[in-house]
Amino acid sequence: MQIQRALLDEVIAHARAAAPAECCGVLLGTASRATLVCPARNAVEPADAGRRFEIDPRDHFAALRLARQNGLSVVAFYHSHPRGPERPSPTDMAEAMYPGLPMLIVSLAEETPAARLFLIERSSVEEVPLVVG
Repeated sequence: MQIQRALLDEVIAHARAAAPAECCGVLLGTASRATLVCPARNAVEPADAGRRFEIDPRDHFAALRLARQNGLSVVAFYHSHPRGPERPSPTDMAEAMYPGLPMLIVSLAEETPAARLFLIERSSVEEVPLVVG
């Protein structure tokens, strides 16, 4: 999947603003190119928000409407790991709900944020090439 640096920077800014909670959202675009970031609220209880995420259903539906109105599709979802690595956690795998759609994971664990893209299913994880530029 391809994403412009400015869009990835939007996702990273969302992750920083949400920390220490996980942020989440939807990436819209065409084919395998993200062209729009739709930040979402993390709908889990605040006590759990640092360990897991759930896209607020209102924000999810708003992103779907925006996609439909602009001739776009959901090309990926994203979330952050404020203190963990940029790879799927056991919780991410257990709660994976969209097989076939990649998940961009941004880690804030190091001084320089890192991002990687994965297809996540309950029993498997496959890294997907992420082209920034």
